[in-house]
Parts: sequence; C-alpha cells; structure tokens
Amino acid sequence: MRFLKSYNNSVALVENEQGKEEIVIGKGIGFGLKKGDQIDQAKIERRFITAEDQESSMQLKDISARTLELTTKVIKLAEPKLNIKFNDFQYLALADHIDFALTRSEDSIDMNATNTRWEVRNLFPEEYTVAIDAITVIEKATAQKLPASESILMTYHFVNATSDDAKLQETIQITQLITEIIKIVSYEYQLELDQQSFNYSRFVSHLRTLLVRLLKDKHQEGEKLDPALLQLMQVKYTRAYETAKRIAILLNAKMGWQLEADELVYLTLHIFRVTSRQANTN
Repeated sequence: MRFLKSYNNSVALVENEQGKEEIVIGKGIGFGLKKGDQIDQAKIERRFITAEDQESSMQLKDISARTLELTTKVIKLAEPKLNIKFNDFQYLALADHIDFALTRSEDSIDMNATNTRWEVRNLFPEEYTVAIDAITVIEKATAQKLPASESILMTYHFVNATSDDAKLQETIQITQLITEIIKIVSYEYQLELDQQSFNYSRFVSHLRTLLVRLLKDKHQEGEKLDPALLQLMQVKYTRAYETAKRIAILLNAKMGWQLEADELVYLTLHIFRVTSRQANTN
C-alpha cells in the first residue's frame, strides 16, 4: 500500500494493491512519509475507498486529526462496554458530531435537551453511563467543558451503533415513540413502571426491536400465527391486549404502521409480563 499524500496527521490518501485509491485513518498514519513510500498497515484503524464512498472521503478531509483521535478513543471505550461495533458510517457520524460539539463548546452554544434527558437516561441506562464516561475522556483531552446536552446526544450515537443501518434521526424518533408507549402502559395500569427492573429493560428492548423492524418495513419473519392464539390473548390477557391495541392505534396514527397479529401477540405478552410481575412485588 503506497502513500500518496497526507490530509493531516491522522488521515492519508493511499493506493492499495489493486491500484485503487483509499483514504485511511490512523494516528500519525502519514507522518514523515513521501509519495510512493509504503504505509505501515498496522496503524490503519479505518479505510474508505474513494471511488465507492466519495461523500465520506470528502467529509474526512474536513475533520481535524484531534477529533479523529478522540473519536477512536471514544469508540474503544464504548465498544467493549456495550458490546457494540461502529461501522464506517457510524464512525464518521460520531466524528462529525464530536467536531461540532467542540465548536459549540467554544462558542458557548447548548442544545436544550432537558425535556428528554430523564427519558433517555431511563430508557438507555447503560448507553447513558458510557456517554458520561466518553464526555469525561473528551473534556480531559481538550480541556474544554462540553454542553450539558452532550450526555443525551452521545447516548443516541451509542444506541444507534446497535444497528448497522440505523440513522441517528431514526434513533431519536424511536426513543420518542418508546416514551409515548410507556406512558400508555403506565396510564392504562395506573402503574409507574420500575425503570431499574429486568422486565422493564426487556420490555424496552422488545419495543426498540419492533420499532426498528417497522421503520425498515420488515415485519416478523416466520410462520404465520394461529388465529386461535390471538383469540386466547384476548381472553386470557384482556387488559394487556387492550393496551397493545391502543399502542397499535398510536403507531398507526403517528407513523402509518399496521401491526400484524403476531406482533400484537408478542406485544401483549411483554405488556403482561412487565406489569403483572411488578404489581406482584408491590
């Protein structure tokens, strides 16, 4: 792999073994090299083929070496703790976000996230905790105090990394929908759900999986549900089933989505589990 030119200390343009140009990222990747020199491939952390991803290649040129190094640090912190893997698109999105956050810090600009901070912290507690750790890493490295809203925005990036093709705006939209669904369940049962419980975490996880599928227009795969099972849900878990139907109405009104019978059954079971087990412990 031959060095062609350097954009900054962490980004270089190279030619690979197939003669195609790539932009590679790595700390000090092009330092001291001349055109035609061999690249130390052990330093490469990310690579983009310019002909296949011109938009990303152009974006990389505008992000500072400091920001890219911080992005790598944050990802190395988050991936093992959350058991996630950032793809190249998510890496760039996070790098761009950190770059903008540092600019906002310098200009004393904050995006008010007070209304959503409590919700996000309770919906995604693990991601939120790591987001706080990541912010600490950035602040120590830059001696800058990041805006308060960064705890929420960074959490969204970590949640986003659980899905290969998820976009940040979709993650925010899903979070808002989950919040509304939980409000429906709490209202129907006159019960404040315990955000620290395992059943609550499992319920939120199911909702996120369901909403991501609906957002991608991918319904539950497998054999079609026996209609008798749906009838059983209506009789055995009447309250949970009626609550699930109210949620289905919400999703149809807000997003135009139509829940299929099997999705309604699984939602009913999760509602029954998260409400009945908590009620039994009260």
